[in-house]
Amino acid sequence: MFANLSDRLTETFRNLRGKGRLTEADIDGTIREIRRALLDADVAVPVVRTFTGNIRERALGAEVSGALNPGQQVVKIVNEELIAILGGETRPMRFAKNGPTVIMLAGLQGAGKTTLAGKLAHHLKGQGHTPLLVAADLQRPNAVTQLKVVGERAGVPVFAPEAGVTREDERPRGNPVKVAKKGLKEAEQRQHSVVIIDTAGRLGIDQELMRQASDIRKATEPDEVLFVIDAMIGQDAVATATAFQEGVDFTGVVLTKLDGDARGGAALSVAEVTGRPIMFASTGEKLDDFEVFHPDRMASRILDMGDILTLIEQAERTFDQAEAERMAEKVTKGEDFTLADFLSQMQQLKNMGSMKKMLTMLPGMGQIRDQIENFDERELVRTEAIIQSMTPAERDNPKILNGSRRSRIAAGSGMQVSDVNSLVKRFEQAQQMMRAMSRGGGMPGMPGMPGAGGAPGAFGGLPGGKKSKGKQAPQRKVKGKSGNPAKRAQQEADARAGRPAQAPSQGSAFGLGAQQPQDVDRDALSADLSKYLGR
Repeated sequence: MFANLSDRLTETFRNLRGKGRLTEADIDGTIREIRRALLDADVAVPVVRTFTGNIRERALGAEVSGALNPGQQVVKIVNEELIAILGGETRPMRFAKNGPTVIMLAGLQGAGKTTLAGKLAHHLKGQGHTPLLVAADLQRPNAVTQLKVVGERAGVPVFAPEAGVTREDERPRGNPVKVAKKGLKEAEQRQHSVVIIDTAGRLGIDQELMRQASDIRKATEPDEVLFVIDAMIGQDAVATATAFQEGVDFTGVVLTKLDGDARGGAALSVAEVTGRPIMFASTGEKLDDFEVFHPDRMASRILDMGDILTLIEQAERTFDQAEAERMAEKVTKGEDFTLADFLSQMQQLKNMGSMKKMLTMLPGMGQIRDQIENFDERELVRTEAIIQSMTPAERDNPKILNGSRRSRIAAGSGMQVSDVNSLVKRFEQAQQMMRAMSRGGGMPGMPGMPGAGGAPGAFGGLPGGKKSKGKQAPQRKVKGKSGNPAKRAQQEADARAGRPAQAPSQGSAFGLGAQQPQDVDRDALSADLSKYLGR
């Protein structure tokens, strides 16, 4: 959705790097490019004026002129102002203190209200609520049937006393206001904690639409009125949102179709223009393609700074804790990583959703967007098929995979022998990494990880590791010096201070020094491992 805007802003900020001082001309040029990028993204003109005006005022102030890195300070200002126009902070759902919480959905026809109703019900059900869907859209052909199908997929009951319109030439029957009131009574009797009312829309704003929506609101007194808007409609989003605000007075906004290729101006305009927060976002066709809207995280995505928190939350929801602990146990004990483990980790990654979507949540991924777009999601399915075509003995010991066995596996999985060979080679590299980790050497080549440090030679004795060719300062030799940089540094410090050398720890992972295996943070270890294997 925000790919073009993200690329334009990233390129603009790249020109500020390395400048020790920013002139007024530099700032004006940057703001001019930001203005063009926002207008190209279909952001409402009043919003663009406010946004760029605030940035210019702050950029010409002391917070930039006195900064050690003015370029980074400008990016920080843009990030903060972007968060502000997206709503400032996350607005949680308001729940009723007594009785069921009533949520009314409003919006134009085609915005995705009915599908959104099922996604919202699925989301609330996952939080422990017992939602009931009410089919009050009696005008659109087969709207009631669609809601029943969506409700069945979400595992949520649907209250639909009226069939609604089933053919294009059929006149609407039934009273949506009465259906909404009956649905509320039904929820009270069956003790549902949440009622979600799906209302009718129109192809355009008209008096009948607003009257009906207003009548349903008065009859049910909802705790939340969510305005559902298609994020792909561009400038029309402002006029539509303003009309619904005046006619229905909604309390929050839901953006749909954020997985599309539109420019995204609606998302950046509606909160600022209406003063109502964006509460949820629909990011795909599946029930799970639904998330709480966090302005700070969305701003971070737009500026290509990633969204690690959302990625972590997805992992926490989908990863098997018992499997994570079992994998961490294997690493700390130095047991060999097998193809069965490889398959288990890959299946958990698949459960997190689209690999493309996950990759875009990592910082700096905008620079390789083309490669991400060309990534074939079916590659995981092919890899899974190859491993599942192996016998348990072959998964535990790939060294027995001779030519005839590989031919059998290729035939059984519908792949080529070369595909099997490629998988075995990738697995051997992962296995070498795991062995290095179990020896306490940290993740090879992973900067910032304990035991690796991102320094030359971090690969240690693994194939492909390069030694630093630069001159090094003379070091005092220590007898029995460890190959682990962290341990070696400790040994040298002990030698200089005249302290006895510490006994090596057993089963230490990630270069954790003298910690015993039972002290290792297995949750963090498994998360790091899973993230690395998902590269």
